[in-house]
Amino acid sequence: MQRLDQLLLSQGLARSRTRAQRLIRHGRVRLADGGTPLRKPGEKLPEDTRLSVEEDPEERYVSRAGLKLEALIEALGLTLSDRLVLDVGQSTGGFTDCALRYGARHVVGVEVGHDQLAPSLRDDPRVTCLEGLNARAMAGEPRLRATFDALAAAGPDLAVMDVSFISQTLILPDLAALLPAGGELLSLVKPQFELGPGGVNPRGLVTDPGRYAEVEARLRDCCAGLGFEILHWQPSPLLGGDGNREFLLHAVKR
Repeated sequence: MQRLDQLLLSQGLARSRTRAQRLIRHGRVRLADGGTPLRKPGEKLPEDTRLSVEEDPEERYVSRAGLKLEALIEALGLTLSDRLVLDVGQSTGGFTDCALRYGARHVVGVEVGHDQLAPSLRDDPRVTCLEGLNARAMAGEPRLRATFDALAAAGPDLAVMDVSFISQTLILPDLAALLPAGGELLSLVKPQFELGPGGVNPRGLVTDPGRYAEVEARLRDCCAGLGFEILHWQPSPLLGGDGNREFLLHAVKR
């Protein structure tokens, strides 16, 4: 006998135990011959039990962040075909996964942490992951320059960004140094990290919707001072994992 969530994992029907549990909670797992959804991750079943899993939109990418970037790309009607993309705050690779599915020829990821990128992307020859790299100092990072040289490119023509625990205003100067004129930025904005401790409640949530306009104005001013123009700003279709409202922006380097 085996737990249902473990069974999904062992049968290759889920990429992780956490994802298996989410599929179960969402009512997307049934016995192969039908019936009502199985809703208890800890339910014990024989190891040879055949299961069926309905498609879950949140499983389209290695993380749900990919759905957020997808929403922005679709709203703008952008093409990423054959573009070299810099992914700032690569983490598990939701943005990287989305960029590749929309045609990017190569994604170079910058990540301050280690061992977070999904194995499927780590093994993809179209992906380079530069770990232990602080995005605030990436413009002068030799590994980044060597990576672009190996790709026979002067640098990226598109950057995507999804960062936490830091204001994007501290990273934008390095992006301005790396992107050429006409280069584009697609970014997920998390107001709780732009406002700082004084802008959130004890649970880390922004409770005053009026502060969102302050965040947008601050980012527009910062971008303008660095040669970026924000052309599009929209709410993210998904809340952050902590329940905070998030926003998506599209900017162009003039």
